[in-house]
Order: sequence, then C-alpha cells, then structure tokens
Amino acid sequence: MRRSIATVCVSGTLDDKLTAAAAAGFDGIELFENDLVVSPWSPAEVRSRCADLGLSIDLYQPFRDLDSKIDGHFQKNLERAARKFDVMARLGVDTVLVCSSVAPDAVDDDDLAAAQLSALADRAAGHGMRIAYEALAWGRHVSTWDHSWEIVRRADHPALGLCLDSFHVLSREVSPAGIAGITPGKIFFLQLADAPHLRMDVLQWSRHHRLFPGQGAFDLPGFVDLVLAAGYPGPLSLEVFNDVFRQADPTRTAVDAMRSLVALEDQLPIAPYGSSRPALRSLPPAPALTGHAFTEFAVDGRSGPELRAVLRGLRFTHTGQHRTKPVELWEQGSCRVILNSAVTGPGPAAVSAFAVTSTDPELSLARAGALRAPAHPNVREPGEAELAAITAPDGTQIFVTAPGDPWRADFLPTGAPPADATATGALPTGSGTPGAGLLHVDHLGLAQPFDHFDEAGLFYHSVLGLDHLAAEEYAAPFGLMRSRALADPARTVRVALTVALLRRGEWAPAVADPQHVAFATADIVATAAALDLPRLPVPDNYYDDLAARFALDGEFTATLRAHGILYDRDATGGELLHLYTPVIGGRVFFEIVERRHGYDRFGEPNAPVRMAAQRHRRLTAPAGVRPDRGSTTGTG
Repeated sequence: MRRSIATVCVSGTLDDKLTAAAAAGFDGIELFENDLVVSPWSPAEVRSRCADLGLSIDLYQPFRDLDSKIDGHFQKNLERAARKFDVMARLGVDTVLVCSSVAPDAVDDDDLAAAQLSALADRAAGHGMRIAYEALAWGRHVSTWDHSWEIVRRADHPALGLCLDSFHVLSREVSPAGIAGITPGKIFFLQLADAPHLRMDVLQWSRHHRLFPGQGAFDLPGFVDLVLAAGYPGPLSLEVFNDVFRQADPTRTAVDAMRSLVALEDQLPIAPYGSSRPALRSLPPAPALTGHAFTEFAVDGRSGPELRAVLRGLRFTHTGQHRTKPVELWEQGSCRVILNSAVTGPGPAAVSAFAVTSTDPELSLARAGALRAPAHPNVREPGEAELAAITAPDGTQIFVTAPGDPWRADFLPTGAPPADATATGALPTGSGTPGAGLLHVDHLGLAQPFDHFDEAGLFYHSVLGLDHLAAEEYAAPFGLMRSRALADPARTVRVALTVALLRRGEWAPAVADPQHVAFATADIVATAAALDLPRLPVPDNYYDDLAARFALDGEFTATLRAHGILYDRDATGGELLHLYTPVIGGRVFFEIVERRHGYDRFGEPNAPVRMAAQRHRRLTAPAGVRPDRGSTTGTG
C-alpha cells in the first residue's frame, strides 16, 4: 500500500514539510490549504517540487461549509469551489476533501444535503475531479460516519464518495463495524490518527491531542481492516493535529510518522488468497529478548568516583577493564554496570547506553532498520567484539547482543570475581565485596524529553517489540508527571518512561531528566541489611499512611520503616517492595525491587514520595559531603 502524510502533521514551511516527507519515504502528501496559501510557490511550482521529490499530491483539503439552507449561500459556495478546482488542476490533484458543515445555516435535511453534494460532484466531474465527503465529529448536523454514508448513498454520484478519518469515526459512539459493508469503490480516501482516551470537548481533543498510530488508545488495526474489507485501494494517509509535532523538527517527526505506518501495516491481517485487497508489507518479527546484558553510564572525573563508591556500597565488584578504552565493568549476579569515562568535559553522570540480549540479534537489527531506526556499529579496535546499536529518541544507545555475552571478551579481568547474588549481611572488615542479593536488572527508568515522549513509546513498542503495560499520571512535588511502562512478554526486559507534562519555568529544583536502574532481589529486607549505603529519608508520615491504606500489621510496617522500604499493592494482591539510593552525580540513582505474587507495575504511587525524599536528602546533607553520601551538589 502507498503511504501518505498531511502537511499539517509537521512543522515548517511547505518546502520543509515536503522535504521531510520525501526523506522519510512517503509516497505522497495531503496538501493542507493553509500551507499553500502561505507559500511563495505557485500551484504549478508546488506540483513541480513534489514531482522532483517523488511525491504525489493525493488530496487537497479542506473545503468547509458547503451546504446551506439560506437562499444564495449554496450558489456562492459552488462558485468558491470552482475556483478551488482551478487551483487543484494546477496542482495536479484530483480529489478534494469536503467537511460536513459546522455553520449555523447548515442543512439539516438529508435529501437536500445529498442534492447539494450531488451538484458539487457534477461540477467536480466536469473538471475530472472527485469529492471525498467527511463527517466531522463536531459537525452541526452530520457528525458520524454512518450519517455521512447515508447522504453519499442517497446522492448516488460517481464523483462523490467518503473520506473516513479514524479520529472522527472512533471518537464517536457509533460502531465502525458497518464500514465493511460500504459499497466497494465509495471510500475515496482514508485518514489515520490515533489519540488517548480523553473526556473533553471533541473539537479540542482533535485539534491538540491526536497522535500517530500506535501512540494512543484507538484500535487502528481493526479500523483499517474494516476499510480494506470495503475495497478501499488508496493510500494509508496520516492526518494528525498535535501541538508538539507542529513545533518539532519536521525531519524527525516525519520519520516517527513513517515508523507508525510501517508498524500499523504489520499489524493488519493478511488478506485471504485471491482477495483483491492491496498487498501488505510485513516486518521482520521481533525476536525474543532474554534480558538486560548491561547498562552503561557516561561519567567524568567527578561523577565517576561517586558512582564507584555507590556500586561498592551496593556490593558490586569491579571485575573488568576494557582493553583499549577507559571503561570499567562492575558485576553482581547477572547485574552488569559499565562506567565509561570517554566523555568530553564535565557533566552529570548519565545512562548513555544499555544492551539487551536477543535470541537473534541480526533479525532484531533488521526489524529496527525497517522501522527507520538503522543500526550503527560501535567504534572498535581489531579483535574487539562487534556490537551494533540503535539510537532511542532521547539519544540513548541500545546495543543488541547475542546470548553468551560475547562483549565480555573486550574486558581484561581485574582478578576480582563477580560478587554473587546472595545477601550476606554486614560487610566484614577487610573483606572483599560479597553480594547483596541483587539478581538481575528489573527495569530501567528513563526520563524523556518533553517533545519526544510519544515517539519514545512507539519506538520501544515497535522496534524492540515491547508491550505497553501501563500509563499513569501523578502529581509530583514539582508538577504533573506522566509515566509509560513497557516490557517483553516474559518480563525479562522492562523500561519505564517518564516525562513532565509541562516544561518547567525558571524555578526547577527537581533533578533534571532523572534516570535509574532497578535491580531485582528475592529478599529486600536481607538486601537492605547488606548494603553499605545511607538510607533515603522516607518520612514517618508515609508509613503511618501506608499502614492505614493497606491495613499492614505493626511489625511489617516497622521493618519497612527501619530500612526505608516503600510498598505498593495491586488489585489482585500482588505486592512491590522497593527502596532507592540518593541521587548520584546530578541525575542518576539506583532502585532495588522485590516483586511478590505477580505484581507487574512499577510502584507509581510512590514516585512522589521518592522525589520528595531525594530532594530533602540533597538539601539537608552536611556541607562537603560527597554526592554518594548525601551531597547537595546537582541540579536540586
């Protein structure tokens, strides 16, 4: 199937939009009238520019408020349409989108509306053009797809058909199931947009909160399948109104848009043999992931020592030094942390990369490439392991490695064996670093740039094949936060994405773009006792409220309080016990989690408690204390 995008989806001048669409691989565009009006190019020059870029102009839109019950108004609208047909002829486009009217004089009689549309279709046919009629979800009298189809059916004109927009259809209460029964050939155009489920005015919902397919809550695969069942042969086209997208880099937005269509097409059911449906392109399947292989922190001369001290307090062992680079490997059980000092200039520590183990790395990378996330090889010396990384929307590098950890051969052993995963209590004087019961990486927590949060959700879902687990909003000490959690089916790879819903003003005492690694343990109380780290100052008020909310017994609550352990319980009885370190090196920290009875969330209700506690720790630590022991340095 061909793929198209409306120029309204992306930012910039018309040339910016066309260049971005072509670079992302689109076959055509919907030309939004406003983009033509403000362009210095004539319609003929726009046509020529599109041809040079290999883009067709598939739709001209929108033509508003055609029908009228006031004498003379409809005739004036026909004259207005005739001028638009002249513009379309110069553009080389043969289909115009006509919206259901929102004007006070809109026709409320289906037969009259059909007659007026038929008159317009006569004019269009005389120019070799077609009318695609669309029911706006907020139309004055026609606001649902079935009503628009009834009017088109009554008009019965060969140059008149439907434009079906997934937002206008799925935001209303009328079931889309009957779309499959529309007369073949009468769906002239298909527009796609996703959206979150919101309780608000539908016009504002549409104008500000549309998303690309896979980024919202609509069942777009099911919707498109119904349209294809009705014999629709045209392009899959995106029409997304979104305040963020219309301010972002158009090249990047167009790539995100194309990724959404590629992923959507892959979810469509394969047509039966002999079907007249357009052929669908499928993606390489997402191979199974078997875990986090390592997490890499970029550090400098200040944050490096801070992280080393905290890793020692977590009972990690420095087991390897890279053969040719200033890179250290620290281990405990299956938890691997890499400290990379090959950074330029001072700055906060950051999760610069992580690696996942794939049962078929080449297939994983092929899928990423098909989703417009091409892999690039790591810079390496002869004989070193060849790893390829893809780049996440926030710039984090994601390496895909094979089972057996071939990358470990690049590290020369220090002579210290990896700490085992058994919690051993207090650290004996003069001993090495026995384990603290940390088994493996439970999840990564990555704050996202405001403009790329939805892009990141689609990226991890489509490229790595992670499933959406949950989306939450919660009031934090410094503003409203949103979280989105994803994981593979076996829960061996989990990622929790967060974002502040509004850009902060000048007073921003929270840690900028926090990141963390969460390690799993089978016994968090034993692990907490084995740590050689300061406790995060969780307030007594939290434990008093916790005991009341969950009817916890006194001894259990006292144990949680003594170790600074937070607690959550889900509706099925699953429990999460977790604790945090203070912020280290400006923006990173660690979490330790114990999941009980199938708990599958991330303790979102406790996020504000953690944020406030880390803030309090930074403000009350003694002057001169190192960040890993409670420093007041950093952004808070």
